[in-house]
Amino acid sequence: MTDKPLVLDVDGTFLATDMLLECFWAGLGRDPIATLAASVRHVTRPERLKAELARIAGLRTELLPVNSEVAALAATALAQGREVVLASASDRTLVTRLAADYGLSERVFASDESENLKGARKARALVAAYGEGGFDYAGNAPVDRKVWAHADTAIVVGDPASARQIEAKGKEVMRLPGGWRPADLARALRPHQWVKNVLLFLPLLAGHVFVPGPWFAALIGLIAFSLAASSIYVVNDLLDLEADRLHPTKRNRPFASGKVPIGVGMAAGVASGLAALIIAAFLGWPMLGIVTLYMALSLAYSLRLKRLRWIDIATLASLYTIRVVAGALASGVGISGHLIAFVFPVFIALGAVKRITELTLATSDDRLPGRGYGRSDRGDLLNVAVLGMVGALLSFFLYSFTDQARALYPTRLWLWLALVPIGLWLVRMIRMGWLGRQDYDPIVFALTDKRGLGLLMIALGLMFQAARLWGGWLGL
Repeated sequence: MTDKPLVLDVDGTFLATDMLLECFWAGLGRDPIATLAASVRHVTRPERLKAELARIAGLRTELLPVNSEVAALAATALAQGREVVLASASDRTLVTRLAADYGLSERVFASDESENLKGARKARALVAAYGEGGFDYAGNAPVDRKVWAHADTAIVVGDPASARQIEAKGKEVMRLPGGWRPADLARALRPHQWVKNVLLFLPLLAGHVFVPGPWFAALIGLIAFSLAASSIYVVNDLLDLEADRLHPTKRNRPFASGKVPIGVGMAAGVASGLAALIIAAFLGWPMLGIVTLYMALSLAYSLRLKRLRWIDIATLASLYTIRVVAGALASGVGISGHLIAFVFPVFIALGAVKRITELTLATSDDRLPGRGYGRSDRGDLLNVAVLGMVGALLSFFLYSFTDQARALYPTRLWLWLALVPIGLWLVRMIRMGWLGRQDYDPIVFALTDKRGLGLLMIALGLMFQAARLWGGWLGL
């Protein structure tokens, strides 16, 4: 057993995240203008950038994900009476706070506004404090090789190339697991949420278009929207890191839990967004415009609008409605104002159900992290959901008297009967949200709820009967 100090790098070693990037995204959520201005102003001076972003972000270091293997190593060293010291290129105020959070040494080595303590500079500071070979050092990146060269034992976290190089020089190496899995990155892109983009096919169903060409075009549009949605999900999760870590289940999301590095997520988000725009451009300028609008409104929602009571629900409804419009643009099928007048209040109801579900599943009476609602708002949200339901059913009923409805649905009685399963489906959605038996996203829940899907299929069948489509299909 040694009594030499155990020195731990922070970003990617003791923490399963990077504090500079944490500060950047927390700062974007708190004060985006100041954060972007600081990033541009100090782009060539990382020490100043780190200090300024730390001031803006107000980062809660106790919530940051810790590498369990390194934390266990630190706990063992403390139990043996060894000094455990944090040495990081991150801002000193944050590193000092982090050390206090975990009962580590008050002595820290970190960057300040005059020096970026990284690589050779960190090595010189540690040798000056403890002497050549007077400490064990844990790090995770090639830049740490300059520090490992002066340590007694090199503790390498998830960097096998560096471990092999150090071992080749005859130095003792301890290897600890690190890195990330592609499966966790795929989970961060939320492919299960792509099912919501089946809304692009709604104009085709409403217009009774059943030829392959428009459906294929809508499918290409669905792919564009799915990639666009994934890019925004990444942004949303990075902006919501603190709120997610305070949530009973969202704390397990890939970025919040530290399973995927923030930098990797940023690269994946940019790639997904660019791919979405390229595919949309292939379908024409109108589709490119609607995808760009969707991404811009989604970004505004992530940055600000989701924190505004009631405005967030209207924005959610708008984002769902944009998908319906996109389906019409991609396929070349016209869309009527009557369809928008029906689906928008439906989406208002579902947006309210989303918040009701979150409040029902909340573990305390506090306001939802990052949202403007508390449990006392459940009644008001229920009223909004019911008003949305009534508005949608009324719009559907009034549509049945229009010239367009007479042309598409000659047998109006069947169209009126379709109101029954539609109404029952909306009641079911509201009830399941009130009881907390839904997914956090009502659209995803709706598309996996067998009873709800049964009601929708009955409604669709009745509408096809009203349109006299069954007779043609069945040869009657």
